[in-house]
Amino acid sequence: MSPLNSPPAPSPFVAPGSSGPGAVAWPDPQREAAFHDWLAGLAAPYQLQGATLRAASADASFRRYLRIDSATGTPFIIMDAPPGQEDCRPFVKVAALMLDAGLNVPHILAWDEARGFLLLSDLGTQTLMDMIDRERPQANQGLYLQAVDALLAWQRASRPGVLPPYDAALLQRELALFPDWYLARHRGVPVEGTLRETLDKTFATIVERNLAAPSVYVHRDFMPRNLMAPTPAADTQIGVLDFQDAVYGPVTYDIASLMRDAFLSWEEDFVLDITIRYWEKARQAGLMDFEDWHSDFGAFYRSVEWMGLQRHLKVAGIFARLTLRDGKPKYLADAPRFIGYIRATAGRYRELTPLLRLIDKVEGTQAATGYAYGRV
Repeated sequence: MSPLNSPPAPSPFVAPGSSGPGAVAWPDPQREAAFHDWLAGLAAPYQLQGATLRAASADASFRRYLRIDSATGTPFIIMDAPPGQEDCRPFVKVAALMLDAGLNVPHILAWDEARGFLLLSDLGTQTLMDMIDRERPQANQGLYLQAVDALLAWQRASRPGVLPPYDAALLQRELALFPDWYLARHRGVPVEGTLRETLDKTFATIVERNLAAPSVYVHRDFMPRNLMAPTPAADTQIGVLDFQDAVYGPVTYDIASLMRDAFLSWEEDFVLDITIRYWEKARQAGLMDFEDWHSDFGAFYRSVEWMGLQRHLKVAGIFARLTLRDGKPKYLADAPRFIGYIRATAGRYRELTPLLRLIDKVEGTQAATGYAYGRV
């Protein structure tokens, strides 16, 4: 790697293979060398201080995020997305769509498409999850309503034919994760015979119900861990991250994702409070002009529940896969939350009684006697 500063000032960058507070682990020496070569070309324009390079976060995929400071005091985020495992193009495309919609998302400052490195603006270190008061739901109403406003801005910008469709094939592929990974591999339950027939019939109904809803832009993981806290002093909105899997699909998906969180459960009175407020704003935006949704919140809420059910089944399968295939056991620890969501919804609808019985048999639980989600 070439030095970035002329002598006698030392290079601010940490050499490949070095250790210390600024070091970042690189299992692949060739990728490490490519990274430092790329970063060297950005040092002068952005006044980067390589010795400050450190891990920012990692997600459930093969991508990871690093943080680096600059001489001006402005931090930046670096996405490391190996091209063999990750395609950055959807991230770049959706970021542009969200910016056009007025959302607060990272700006893409530099992109090496061939090598899978991106330099991004930094939206901060505090997520909505960090700010939430789990013991006092109503204390979080303001934060959730800011999230609702960001969601509505995203949905109002929707146009067909721009993002991949959230169609029957994709919904079915996602649902298949539950029997393939949660039931068969995690629980050791053979998915055959009557059990297979029950799942096939239930999944067909879930897909049919969800495809009936109007379509908008869907983030697909719109929840507090992917939303960055606003900065009142800088007059910033809630920031939105992890949007690269966005699709065009049911308007019910993201509000279900927000209120039936992968890592946080609320009692249903708070879920209803925020969902009703979303519905009221969505009506004003013309997003509820479908069947009787505009006048009947209950009809809309039932559709949200069916959409949430599809997500919960999918995520239970994904969390099992992350543990069993990818060696990330922390995710499966949240699986009981999703089983609780599934049981709560299945207990409300006659068509889902066979699914509830199946889940209770697998989990060794009893049929639900109430409608509240409860804390998990």
